[in-house]
Amino acid sequence: MSIFTTLKTNMSKNSDYQKTYPISWDQLHRDSKALAWRLLNIGPFKGIIAITRGGLVPAAIIARELDIRLVDTICLSSYDWQDRKGEVNTLKSFDGDGKGWLIIDDLVDTGRTAQVVREIVPEAHFATVYAKPAGRPMVDTFITEVSQDTWILFPWDTESQFVVPLAGRDKR
Repeated sequence: MSIFTTLKTNMSKNSDYQKTYPISWDQLHRDSKALAWRLLNIGPFKGIIAITRGGLVPAAIIARELDIRLVDTICLSSYDWQDRKGEVNTLKSFDGDGKGWLIIDDLVDTGRTAQVVREIVPEAHFATVYAKPAGRPMVDTFITEVSQDTWILFPWDTESQFVVPLAGRDKR
């Protein structure tokens, strides 16, 4: 069973997601760089706090663009690729209130994870590449708004595979 078949099955069970929005590596890089442009005049920042795991790749791109060498993490677990769990578990925290630090995550969805991060580092500047309406008030800066009913397919969650040409689909 492909990830797309599993995703469609889970989406039909979970009425929250009606659409998918695939993000390529190139698009993620462009959007992360656009976020860096937006953050350029807000800093300087002492360092970046990447929210694992989704914030790691955007944080690396933004760290390069803003010439930030100090990168730390807050490690949280709130869902897996198939199901959302009820609670957010903190696996690794951060010492301090975050003043002068930049938080980077790939996405703010419902805002549950962002709320936990805000409690840990209330003084940090929180930026995400993508934001959905329910979680958008939790972040200070973002690049692209995506509808709440859309499941974002990040490039690390997908892989390229052969697709039957449109003209050949009737012959299967």
